[in-house]
Amino acid sequence: MTSRVERVEGGALAMPGDDIDTDRIMPARYLKAITFEGLEAHLFADDRAQVAAAGGQHPFDDPAGRHASVLFVNANFGCGSSREHAPQAIARRGIRAVVGESFAEIFAGNSLMIGLPCLTVSRDDMRRLMDAAKSSPGLTCEVDLRNNRVTAGSVSVTAAMPPAARDALLSGTWDATAALLEDYAAVEKVANALPY
Repeated sequence: MTSRVERVEGGALAMPGDDIDTDRIMPARYLKAITFEGLEAHLFADDRAQVAAAGGQHPFDDPAGRHASVLFVNANFGCGSSREHAPQAIARRGIRAVVGESFAEIFAGNSLMIGLPCLTVSRDDMRRLMDAAKSSPGLTCEVDLRNNRVTAGSVSVTAAMPPAARDALLSGTWDATAALLEDYAAVEKVANALPY
């Protein structure tokens, strides 16, 4: 299957803070669209505006993280409402893996449905990963699902994710469309046997 997710490599972006909810990730006023296209433009819109108004720079506005593929987060990331727009916006921004201390269950499930791995590490290990990412903007990070490792520069830590989610990503079975297309002859056979 072409949808296997075994490894993600790219720049790391640190997004510190516990309990970052889906309302902050994707404010409700941007949920009016009938597709997910363009959602990435509104990722953390209110947080980014608030930080900019105070004269700071939000991690998603930092030019060093513009091409980041791995997002580092703290505890209970993605809590709040169940909106699937949150992981969609993150993925459409170019993030291909999220590593955190813990995730809201619905956020992790919605992420799995689009092939976005959410791996957990200990609080101490996350501090080390974030420190490495902050001290070396653009630092290359590797997320190795097969070996349950996250490496950022000289920092390498053990990561975890639910076995069923990990297996679905490694086998490619998270992608129901790809699974159907892989054996399309079987799909046609069932379709032709239907009485309608």
